[in-house]
Amino acid sequence: MKEESLKKHYEWKGKIEVCSRTPVKNSADLSLAYTPGVAQPCLEIQKDYNLSFELTRRWNLIGVITDGSAVLGLGNIGPEAGMPVMEGKCVLFKEFAGVDAFPLCIRSNDVDEIVNTIYNISGSFGGINLEDIAAPRCFEIERKLKEKCDIPVFHDDQHGTAIVVAAAMLNALKLVQKDIRDIKCIINGAGAAGTAIGEHLMKLGLKNLVMCDKFGALCKGMDGLSDAHRALAEKTNPHMEKGSLAEVIRGADVFVGVSAPNMLTAETVATMAEKPIVFAMANPTPEIMPDEAKRGGAYIVGTGRSDFPNQINNVLAFPGIFRGALDARASDINDEMKMAASYALASLVSEEELSPEYILPKAFDGRIAGAVAKAVKQAARDSGVARI
Repeated sequence: MKEESLKKHYEWKGKIEVCSRTPVKNSADLSLAYTPGVAQPCLEIQKDYNLSFELTRRWNLIGVITDGSAVLGLGNIGPEAGMPVMEGKCVLFKEFAGVDAFPLCIRSNDVDEIVNTIYNISGSFGGINLEDIAAPRCFEIERKLKEKCDIPVFHDDQHGTAIVVAAAMLNALKLVQKDIRDIKCIINGAGAAGTAIGEHLMKLGLKNLVMCDKFGALCKGMDGLSDAHRALAEKTNPHMEKGSLAEVIRGADVFVGVSAPNMLTAETVATMAEKPIVFAMANPTPEIMPDEAKRGGAYIVGTGRSDFPNQINNVLAFPGIFRGALDARASDINDEMKMAASYALASLVSEEELSPEYILPKAFDGRIAGAVAKAVKQAARDSGVARI
């Protein structure tokens, strides 16, 4: 696959291109699309900024932006090396939701420089999708941009992952007949994705959440925590559990892994509660392989991979989320919109279809983007961030 993909990238010489939407075949066409006719829409936008969404492609255009610091599982490989991923993301926006997207790779790891760069070009777009920016810098960049920009800013590695994990969990809990308010959940990996998953699940009702990093469970009052981890510890781990992953996972109903390969064993899964749910999403090698998790008694297993059942993939979320946000001309993608996306995604698997091997719709299910977009658009209106 790697060799074939590299060969194709040499052939493609880029996965996206800019295409004209208007003919320029004669002088009349030229006068309408460009000078002198184009002056009139410019003057209209000068009088009313909101007309920039009516008279240009801005209404359907997303900026997909990275600093190249956390690209896939490759680490800080630099902005230009991240470009193939950003182009790929743009392809998915277009193919799955009809959203135009343009990749931008910034040569800086400085928070304020990145924020100012994105803010200064934000008038070109209807939304900003932050991608592959390392934690904890990504949290601050997103927060500052949301304060400054009047268009949605969405870090997909955080919130897209959280939305899909939540949808998977809602359906998995139906199968095991457990309530999210009553379960114990372990999240292994307290970076961007893990933090966002935890925050999102708590908004959906999860109360007993224990976050783990490579040093074990995060607990209020621990020494040596970063600011981000200290904030997490303040609102998680209500029973003040301490110790390694293997220690705190005992009796847990759900394990969510966004960490590293081979962090879990069948023997450890066997110490979890009855009918345990295991979402092992490290890529390409999960925290535990599905057959090992099943050997330990896992009732439902999800991974980030397409070659196993229950793929937990961001492509189920971000195209529809931005489609809905753009259609509402939303100023933000808020918690209400994210929760609506999770419930909409979960609802696409009917009660009759739901099984331990099928808790999420498949990536190429044509209903997904429309259902998610509709729910997100309505939530934008209900929560007051829609402008049309």
